[in-house]
Amino acid sequence: MKPQYLLSSFSIFLLFLHCTNTFAQSPAAAPAQAPAVVASPPAATPTQAAAPHGITNVTKILEKAGHFTILIRLLRSTQEESHLFSALNDSSTGLTIFAPTDSAFSELKSGTLNTLSDGDKSELVKFHVVPTFLSTSQFQTVSNPLGTWAGTGSRLPLNVTSYPNSVNITTGLTNTSLSGTVYTDNHLAIYKIEKVLLPKDIFASNAPAPAPAAPAPEKPTKAVPAVTVESPAASVDVSSALIVTHNLVVGSVGLLASAMFSL
Repeated sequence: MKPQYLLSSFSIFLLFLHCTNTFAQSPAAAPAQAPAVVASPPAATPTQAAAPHGITNVTKILEKAGHFTILIRLLRSTQEESHLFSALNDSSTGLTIFAPTDSAFSELKSGTLNTLSDGDKSELVKFHVVPTFLSTSQFQTVSNPLGTWAGTGSRLPLNVTSYPNSVNITTGLTNTSLSGTVYTDNHLAIYKIEKVLLPKDIFASNAPAPAPAAPAPEKPTKAVPAVTVESPAASVDVSSALIVTHNLVVGSVGLLASAMFSL
């Protein structure tokens, strides 16, 4: 009995040592799993940061497209570049921009832009910006005249007419069509045009006045030259007639007197 008792006790002792070793090693395994749990949240951070839509830079788009250097210069000199940047960040309705190419500006009379005041240059730029996003299909349903950043009214008319394959724009001084889409993202639309949109508010008042008509020459009356030319001759003729009449009377009286004395 004693050997069996010792064997059982020894077995229990070995089992106790095994359990103790197992429990002692379990805490050591925990740190190995911790990095996998901690590393997961940072991996998702870049994806979440990239989700919001970035602010669109109009001048960068125009620079990339090319052939808009004069328009870009006007946007910067009039501070409208900053205005566009703020509007695209704050507006929920979006913007539509009609962008004249460099060749469009070259068609203006030489020195036209230099003669404009800073206020007129700013108004000219604003006249090319519609304060809402318009896709090409939406031009079919817009109401004329379109309102622009420059304002509305008879001095600032901007009318569009949509056809199956084109969109025509008129201002009363300019008639042109959209020649292409530079950029669109359902919030901003930039369309290329080949003529500068001239508002009447600036350019109609600066148009040179027509030259006054030359006065018609006065027609001389027929009576004036007749009196001027014939009056002296008439005076001479009358005087001569009086002298002849006087001589005849005197001669007749002398003959009558001679006859009476002879009797």
